[in-house]
Amino acid sequence: MSGAPDAVGEADLHTHSTVSDGTESPTRLMEQAAAAGLWGIALTDHDSTSGWAEAAAAVHETGVALIRGMELSTRSGFMSVHMLAYLVDPLDEGLLAETARIRESRLSRAEEIVRRIGRDYALDWDDVLAQTAEGTTIGRPHIADALVARGHVATRSAAFEGILHPRAGYAHPHYAPDPLTGVRLIRAAGGVPVLAHPGTRGAERVMDEDSIARLVDAGLFGLEIDHPENRPDAKRRLRELATRYKLEVTGSSDYHGAGKPNRLGELRTSAGVVERIIAEASGAEPLIP
Repeated sequence: MSGAPDAVGEADLHTHSTVSDGTESPTRLMEQAAAAGLWGIALTDHDSTSGWAEAAAAVHETGVALIRGMELSTRSGFMSVHMLAYLVDPLDEGLLAETARIRESRLSRAEEIVRRIGRDYALDWDDVLAQTAEGTTIGRPHIADALVARGHVATRSAAFEGILHPRAGYAHPHYAPDPLTGVRLIRAAGGVPVLAHPGTRGAERVMDEDSIARLVDAGLFGLEIDHPENRPDAKRRLRELATRYKLEVTGSSDYHGAGKPNRLGELRTSAGVVERIIAEASGAEPLIP
C-alpha cells in the first residue's frame, strides 16, 4: 500500500468469532469492540477469512476499524506454532489451497478425537455440531464445549487441562505447514506475518534464535509479546529477540468471547505499529469508518 491512512489508533490485533472458536458472531464482536472503546480490532479466525464480510458490514455502524486477518496454523515438529496474518489477499491461490488443506485435516482430526473419547464418555459428533454455527471451522474448542454441555467437565479450560490434554491420549495433531512456509505464504498473499503468543510455554520453550532468524529473513514482521498467556520470563527473552532482529512488538487479547477469560482490549498494539502493518500490506485494505 502507498501509506497508512490518517487517524489510526491503538487496536486489539487478535480476536476470534464463531467462524472459528469464538463464541460471538463477527457482528457481535464488532459491537463488543465498540463497547470496549477500541479504535479497531483484527478479526483473526483460525485458517479462515469467512468472517470478514460480516465484520466489514458492521464497521460504519459500530465506528470500529477492521484489520482483516487470520490465524494461520503451522507446526514445528510436535509443537503448534500460530502465525497472525494481517491484510492478506483472501483470494490468493497458495493461501487458499493451504488453508483448505488445514481445515480438512482439522475436521478429520476432530472426528477421530470424538470417536476416541466416545469409547469412554457419552459423546458423539452431533454433540459437537450443536456447539457450532454454519461455516464454523471445527476444532478442539468445540469438542471442549460439547464435553461441558454433556457435564463431563465444568469449563472449556478444564477440558483442555484434562480430557483434551495430549497426556489423556485422545487428541492428536492436525496437518499444518512449517512456520517458514507459513511466513512465505502470508507474504506472497500480500500480508504481514506476526508470530502469535510465542511465550506461553516459558522462556525455555521460546523458539530458538536460529529459527527466528530464518523467519525474519523470510519476512516475519513482529512478535505478539503483549499477550495475556505469555509468561514473564518468556516476554523478557522475546523482547531481546525483537530488539536484536528489529521486529515489531504487538499486543492483543486473543479474545474468544465466553470461550476464554481473556478480555477484549485488555492488551493492545500501538497506533504506530498498526500504521506500519497497514503500510506494509498489499493484499487487503483496512476498513476505517
